[in-house]
Amino acid sequence: MYTLYGIDAILDIVLLKMGQFDKAREVYTILLEQAPKESKKAPIYHQIGRTKDQQGQYKEAIRFYEKSIEIYEQSLPPNHHHLGVFYNNIGAVYYNMGEYSKALPCYENALKIKQRSLPPNHPDLATFHNNIGAVYRYMGEYSKALSYLEKALEIEQQSLPSNHPDLAMSYNNIGLVHFNMGEYWKALSSHEKALKIRQQSLPPNHPHLATSYNNIGAVYENMSDYSKALSCHEKALEIEQQSLPLNHPDLANSYNNIGNVYFKMGEYSKTLSYYEKALKIQQQSLPSNHPHLAALYNNIGVVYKNMSEYSKALSCHEKALEIEQQSLPSNHPDLVQSYNNIGNVYFNMGEYSKALSCHEKALKIRQQSLPPNHPDLGGS
Repeated sequence: MYTLYGIDAILDIVLLKMGQFDKAREVYTILLEQAPKESKKAPIYHQIGRTKDQQGQYKEAIRFYEKSIEIYEQSLPPNHHHLGVFYNNIGAVYYNMGEYSKALPCYENALKIKQRSLPPNHPDLATFHNNIGAVYRYMGEYSKALSYLEKALEIEQQSLPSNHPDLAMSYNNIGLVHFNMGEYWKALSSHEKALKIRQQSLPPNHPHLATSYNNIGAVYENMSDYSKALSCHEKALEIEQQSLPLNHPDLANSYNNIGNVYFKMGEYSKTLSYYEKALKIQQQSLPSNHPHLAALYNNIGVVYKNMSEYSKALSCHEKALEIEQQSLPSNHPDLVQSYNNIGNVYFNMGEYSKALSCHEKALKIRQQSLPPNHPDLGGS
């Protein structure tokens, strides 16, 4: 995500590095009061939006981003490159909210503006192509996703050194699409290219290396090669423990990934142990209604269901749903998973009318939020 102007230096220290959101809010209040005119408030509104996004408060993030862009649209020409940044950031929030149909025109608008002001092989254009590709991936339109992601890679290959980390990111994104398509060998090839570039261009304990190991581990997991999957995820965790604070969310992701593999192996006590470590970190580092917490509660609930501890499973899934209802739009795909999980528990408990109600709610959300040919519509 792009940032702008001189206040970023102050706010990055306060917010990004220290994670002190309350203190950041005090800084914003002072800056807004000191702004001599409305036009000077625009970058502050932008930063508030950025903070809200990082806290998982997506609706508030949109509100402040829109206040910022409303001011800028009055003072900047319609194709000003800064507007491309703003549209990109609003698109990123909609992306995080799962509102892909709203994210897509924002990203497309950002790309259109940038194409007017940059040469055709400028690396920034690759970033915007990557963003649009990511939206199409989540919409299940994989051919369109690959088209944009491969265009991003082509731009980077023309404009950047062959071992530049941005190429690794593009290979990573292409690998994710192949993974979603079930083309695991192609996914593995892309992720291994990303890892090779990162090994050449980054220090050995850089977190991006951990990302590659986690992605490769996920491919091996889906190929049922659990020993290789565990090895990759454990390598990712080792890197993160060396380079990140012990309560960093990336460690939670690696614990979760290791738990996923043990779940596939049927080792539920080990699975719970890793999921609970992940949950503990997320509870320390994220707001109480952040969607990532919901995902972990859902994972823990599935383990309890498989252990036939249905009351514990139901409690976890209902907690996940409660968080999602507070933080996400009512048609967000993540709510589908929670309703399906609750329905599965009720089914196992023999409460079929409650199970049917939950699955019908899940199907209704999928029909509202996904294109009619999305593969997930066959799974509700």
